Amino acid sequence: MIEAQGLVKVYGGKPAVQDISFTVQPGKVTGFLGPNGAGKSTTMRMIMGLDAPTAGRVTVNGLPYARHKAPLRQVGALLDAKAVHTSRSAYHHLRAMAATHGIGRKRVHDVIELTGLGAVANKRVGGFSLGMGQRLGIAAALLGDPQTVILDEPVNGLDPEGVLWVRTLARSLAAEGRTVFLSSHLMSEMSQTADHLIVIGRGRIIADASVQEILDGRGRARTRVRTDSAEGANLLTGALAGPGVTIEAREAGLLEVSGIEPRAIAQAALEHRVLVCELTPLQASLEEAYLDLTRDEVEYHSGDLSGIHDDIAAGTAAAGK
Repeated sequence: MIEAQGLVKVYGGKPAVQDISFTVQPGKVTGFLGPNGAGKSTTMRMIMGLDAPTAGRVTVNGLPYARHKAPLRQVGALLDAKAVHTSRSAYHHLRAMAATHGIGRKRVHDVIELTGLGAVANKRVGGFSLGMGQRLGIAAALLGDPQTVILDEPVNGLDPEGVLWVRTLARSLAAEGRTVFLSSHLMSEMSQTADHLIVIGRGRIIADASVQEILDGRGRARTRVRTDSAEGANLLTGALAGPGVTIEAREAGLLEVSGIEPRAIAQAALEHRVLVCELTPLQASLEEAYLDLTRDEVEYHSGDLSGIHDDIAAGTAAAGK
């Protein structure tokens, strides 16, 4: 279990983390989300004792990280996959770590096989691809068979098979009763991996709830409506128009409607004699819910690309003359 109470971290007079408290429970995968500069990395570094809090405290399995006599056996972490001695082989990197905790060679071989490093275990780490470096970092995090696992962007650089492997690994660790805390910028992956989410913005906790609760509370429920013709779609659009109702035409005869229940859509179609071929409630995506939550917390906003697209189109037209 990870417990943070009133955590504050200030760098040069600027607060990076502002009085946050949360608990990461064992037996579930907890995702840690937030825009760039939100305080995620700072929080993870404080959990691992790499940065001292300005105020507050954080414990892992009941103690601050630095007070554990054998920390690798309590908590394993991947925070920076590049933090390795590049001239060593993967095997010797793990053996050196294992030696600090009296961990035997068998465990080193076990995590090498578990993470798919068997074929490259004796190669220099400096020649590893980004994905293989991530696998080595995960192997190091699992070396002490810890009760708590912290992974920062674990799927970075991995191919689809590797992404699926990390997802399965995280869920299997949680199923064993371990505490699993991971961050990722891939909302689609987080929606398939995490049970619970902690969302941070500008150094403050803005959500701490299950994935479903966040989807229900912030996601925009929609319904896909397919009619038999464009004329039917136009007629139904007029029938459904009203306060709080949003209707988007996706293609001829296909609408996406929000702000009204599917039953009411069906009733309106029946009353106006519009043939409906499909009426499908759509699950709001985690990405939509996340963007809604963090809309006011993003430090840097991208500009509108429409002007760029217009300029490109104009330039292409001019070149063709």
